[in-house]
Amino acid sequence: MRKIKSGDEVIVLTGKDKGKHGKVVRMADDRVVVENINIAKRHTRPNPMRGTPGGIIEKEMPLHISNVALVNPATGKADKVGFKVLEDGKKVRVFKSNGEVVDV
Repeated sequence: MRKIKSGDEVIVLTGKDKGKHGKVVRMADDRVVVENINIAKRHTRPNPMRGTPGGIIEKEMPLHISNVALVNPATGKADKVGFKVLEDGKKVRVFKSNGEVVDV
């Protein structure tokens, strides 16, 4: 089980977008893509076979998972995540600061 999943609200800890909030769009190994964070300009050639126009496209680039942290909705700040096994045997993510369950 991962500490950060797709669809989570995260805050960027380091880099040019430090302090910005966003939702995780997708994950790949140890990297995450956060919406409207870490935007890079990509120069593309037109491809008439695919119907794609050419030009400069702004694209979200992946960040390392260590550079983002889950946002605790109670405080609005970054928080560490741990794991806990409930009475019914289900494993859930919990915030370290207040013990509140992340997954519902």
